[in-house]
Amino acid sequence: MRHVVEDLERRRAEALAGGGEKRVAAQHAKGKLTARERIELLLDKGSFEEFDMYVEHRCVDFGMDRRKKIPGDGVVTGWGTVNGRAVFVFSKDFTVFGGSLSEAHAGKITKIQDMALKMRAPIVGLFDAGGARIQEGVAALGGYAEIFRRNVDASGVIPQISVIMGPCAGGDVYSPAMTDFIVMVRDTSYMFVTGPDVVKTVTNETVTAEELGGARVHTTKSSVADMAFENDVEALLQVRRLIDFLPSSNISGPPRWPSFDDVDRREPSLDTLVPDSANKPYDIRELIEKTVDERDFFEIQAVFAPNIVIGFGRIDGRAVGFVANQPMALAGVLDADASRKAARFVRFCDCFEIPIVTFVDVPGFLPGVAQEYGGLIKHGAKLLFAYSQCTTPLITVITRKAFGGAYDVMASKHIGADLNYAWPSAQIAVMGAKGAVEIIFRAEMGDKEKIAALTKSYEDRFLSPFVAAERGYIDEVIRPQETRARLARGLALLSAKKAERPWRKHDNIPL
Repeated sequence: MRHVVEDLERRRAEALAGGGEKRVAAQHAKGKLTARERIELLLDKGSFEEFDMYVEHRCVDFGMDRRKKIPGDGVVTGWGTVNGRAVFVFSKDFTVFGGSLSEAHAGKITKIQDMALKMRAPIVGLFDAGGARIQEGVAALGGYAEIFRRNVDASGVIPQISVIMGPCAGGDVYSPAMTDFIVMVRDTSYMFVTGPDVVKTVTNETVTAEELGGARVHTTKSSVADMAFENDVEALLQVRRLIDFLPSSNISGPPRWPSFDDVDRREPSLDTLVPDSANKPYDIRELIEKTVDERDFFEIQAVFAPNIVIGFGRIDGRAVGFVANQPMALAGVLDADASRKAARFVRFCDCFEIPIVTFVDVPGFLPGVAQEYGGLIKHGAKLLFAYSQCTTPLITVITRKAFGGAYDVMASKHIGADLNYAWPSAQIAVMGAKGAVEIIFRAEMGDKEKIAALTKSYEDRFLSPFVAAERGYIDEVIRPQETRARLARGLALLSAKKAERPWRKHDNIPL
């Protein structure tokens, strides 16, 4: 028996060595961790159970049968726990064949995907690879397609998170693109369909990998990535934090963690958060942070479309999604980017029954030729569609402006919000007083005193939450300082919400 055990240990040591000391050293020299080091950081200490450690490729073309086969074939797969909750994981190993995808490599990933779906547990993919293994041709392409199909099958059933920790190119990019969240590492990770050399050949554009698909590009311009961090360690620790906010599946309900924050806590400072001047901005994050448990707010896509804020927090220990107009950026106006950013987040929360709290301070949709040419109508409709489709609990708080069609879109009572509150500073109208008076009383524009009086009259009549409250569109006008307590009670009430929708194969959201 001893020789059998010794053979096992030899094989295991060979697999754990990956591409060998030189390649591991080269990985570290680039500021990157190895595949297994990353898994150790992501999962609870000692919880990782590895699968398919000894799998090898079966390719014999182009001299592959004469190259040394390395156990694992460029990807480490298995499961473990994050703060005690089961999570499946695959981590591409750049030290083995550059992490390139072969038929066997793909088979390891699809096995983990199938297990995650059966066990209704989240799956995290750690990407650091050179694309498809060219020597395998269509077998590698078929492997990609098998992974893609499982991404689609798992969408809305279990959370899927992709962490880009090195190169991610060609076919490799489409799997992350279909997952729920994409995290990147600054300066060491990049994503693109075709690399700089191909771009130079086809379009004659000279561009670096960082300029073409680095973390800055994808978090500020393309919105492909949801967040970026300075190094592997920070990225993985933040992914652990993100997982704590997410349900294990669409049937498990949002997680609840112990909270040491008084659920009835009042915040007197919120009574003065909104400035007296309607044109003066304030930071909506202050409201969110003073509302959630222990000021713990996890923001998503913080640097893309900053005029709207999205992210996760907890109230009375329950995970909650937040959507909020940001007066500090473009006065909180809705534009094409903000609309699609918020729409995707709302749909994610609805998939997994995460309640959504919406803070509204929106002067309307952004006018202009660029917005109209950029499809503002259809992008705005995405957010309207997403909120209207929700069956998860929806609570809306209007803090200041709620003008025009943007009032309807931002989780109004009319499109299905369950509880709608307003602060005394709320202004709900078709548009601001100045613009409204200029249209209604165009013939009187020469008389400044009369226009001033008419503007004041319009403000008194319409720029108030009580007109909407009189019609039942606002359930209650509340003091800002009691916002947290009212939200906590509302969420507790709505935890039993059951909403039915007519049967259909699927909807046709305005993509």
